[in-house]
Amino acid sequence: MSEYERSRTMPAQPEHVFDQAANVAQLDAWLPDALHVRVEDPPAVTVHEDLSGQDLPALLRAEPDQMRLEWGTREQGAYTGWLQVAGIGSGASEVTVHLSFFDESHDPGERAVGEALDGSLRRLEEQVRVRTDNAAG
Repeated sequence: MSEYERSRTMPAQPEHVFDQAANVAQLDAWLPDALHVRVEDPPAVTVHEDLSGQDLPALLRAEPDQMRLEWGTREQGAYTGWLQVAGIGSGASEVTVHLSFFDESHDPGERAVGEALDGSLRRLEEQVRVRTDNAAG
C-alpha cells in the first residue's frame, strides 16, 4: 500500500473552501486533468481516467458538518482518498488531501501523485479566489 498527502493554505473561510471543493458540478475544474467524475446516484459516481481510457465505479461522499470529502473505488478497492478543510484563523483555511493506493498497479508513483495533488490544490485555490473575489466585488 502507498499513501500520499499534501496540504495547502488558502485565504478564505473554511466553509467557502469546502463548498467549492464539494461542488460536484465543478469537480473537474480542480481534480487532476486526467480524471473526470460523472455523478450517477450519489454517492455512486464514475471516474474516467484519460490515460487508461477506463471508467471506474467509485463512491464520493461529502460530510459538510466535518468539512470532509471521501472517495474511493467501489468494486476493486484500488484506492481511497479524502480532502479535509480546517479553519486556521484570520479568515484562512488549510486543505489537506490524502490518497491511499491498495493496488500497486493503480499507483502512478510518488512524483506523479505529488505533482497531481499539488496541481489540484493550486486549482482549487484559484477557484476559491475567483468565487471569493466575485462575491466581494
